[in-house]
Amino acid sequence: MRRQSCSGCLIPAAVMWAILMSGCMMPDHRPVFTPDFDVHIAEDDAEPVAVPDVLQPRPDALSPAEFPKDGPLDLSVEQAVMLSLANNRDLRVRRLGPVIAGTFEQIERGNFDPEIFGEFEYAEEEASETARSTGTQFSVKGHDAFAAGGVRQQLPSGTRVEASVSHERSISNRAPEQQIARLGVSVTQSLLRGFGPAVNLVSVRQAELDTAASVYELRGFTEALAADTEIAYWNMALARKEIAIYEQSLAVARQQRDEVEQRIEVGVLPEIEAPAARAEVARREQALIDARSQLEERRLRLLRLLDPDPEGLLDRAVNTASEPSVSTVPITDLADRLRLAEQLRADLNEARLRLTQNRLETIVTRNGLLPLLDLFVVLGKTGFADTFPDAFRELDGDTYDAAVGIRLSRYVGNRAAKARDLAARASRRQSAEAVENLRQLVRLDVRLAANEVERARKQISASRITRELEEQTLRAEKEMYDVGTSTALLVAQAQRDLLLSQIAEVRAVINYRIALVRLHLAEGSLLERRGVKMAGDLRRDPHQAWMP
Repeated sequence: MRRQSCSGCLIPAAVMWAILMSGCMMPDHRPVFTPDFDVHIAEDDAEPVAVPDVLQPRPDALSPAEFPKDGPLDLSVEQAVMLSLANNRDLRVRRLGPVIAGTFEQIERGNFDPEIFGEFEYAEEEASETARSTGTQFSVKGHDAFAAGGVRQQLPSGTRVEASVSHERSISNRAPEQQIARLGVSVTQSLLRGFGPAVNLVSVRQAELDTAASVYELRGFTEALAADTEIAYWNMALARKEIAIYEQSLAVARQQRDEVEQRIEVGVLPEIEAPAARAEVARREQALIDARSQLEERRLRLLRLLDPDPEGLLDRAVNTASEPSVSTVPITDLADRLRLAEQLRADLNEARLRLTQNRLETIVTRNGLLPLLDLFVVLGKTGFADTFPDAFRELDGDTYDAAVGIRLSRYVGNRAAKARDLAARASRRQSAEAVENLRQLVRLDVRLAANEVERARKQISASRITRELEEQTLRAEKEMYDVGTSTALLVAQAQRDLLLSQIAEVRAVINYRIALVRLHLAEGSLLERRGVKMAGDLRRDPHQAWMP
């Protein structure tokens, strides 16, 4: 019979009292437990995260350093696209997406890294025992020490391997000192659930596909940014040309008003002719105010995309140097453009990768329907002695331990595994339908964009003819006005029609440029057509992650 000393009974009570008291005092509110988070955040910020070069769009244009630090920006459309790809804040945010996704590849592969482990334990005991035969009490004192270390690893085949070495020392006043050394190896092999690389490497492959999908997502955003920049550039160029037309028409309207007022003064025209000429001047001034406001709005939107100078971003003036005129060519290769879109569209390629991910998931869920059956083998060589060196020398002796067996387990009904498998198969079917739907939408986008290009192309010549005819109409109306067979109102209407035709002619050219940009965006070929290179070919080393 053994009896613990009273001092040993007080220790658990003291520990329990300390735990209860610390809980009542709410230690998380005490200053000693309030860390300085800013210091730790600053330490993390000291290690910047680099974006790999493969994720950086590389346009064949001037570098941002060649632009003036202040003053107006004289930009061509190519330089505007380059600036947006180099400086846009939204794009900087998106570039970190593949970097983050790439870390999950390493996380999943890390499950198969060998693990080194170690353990040390020391125990001490003092107790009293009573001999059953004599009833005599005697004290027992002893202490034990245990140390172990080794390496373990999970293999893609479903095998768990562990090798270890341990040593145990036991000293007591009632028994001789004993030291035990042991070398051990254990192997556990999954035979059904979790068997084979096809199951255990699914998460790694899914992480790789997720990284590739994030690269396609980045590519799609980059293409959209380039398209938005070009469209914003041409819209600003259109606003400038509209202002020039409005200013010219305002000058003509004022000249016409002055001529009418002079004729009224000399009595050639009645007073009722003046309001029409004056109203036309007021109308042109009103249109000019709106045009200048629209130019300022488009300048701000373009600068937001370019972001050339974070400090004085919205104060920079922008001059559009590129001319919108372009040779028009009818679209005769629509079938080729449709095939190109199915190959290059980033969103369609991303959807295909998501479908592959869901197909891989069914491998895991189908394997999860199987019962858990593990075969394990444990082998050990032991040495017993009264000293540390002798214990390890005795490992050459005949003492050993060995075990072999199997473990079997299965849930009755297995409803959770069946539900997961059904969900995975349904997700795979859903993804397949989504890919086909997106493929149809991509083809529709290309056809609609091509139709808009053709419309804008035909409008260029049509609007030019309309403008020429309106000029002839205005000249005829002025000639009739000069001989007294027309009125100032009819002349003002002819001037207004000419103004609208001039605006329509300029808009037709700009709309054609914008329609081409949207067609190339629908095809997924905008970056290549602009000479911009970035991560688009994902046929890379599957073991490479998008990590700095």
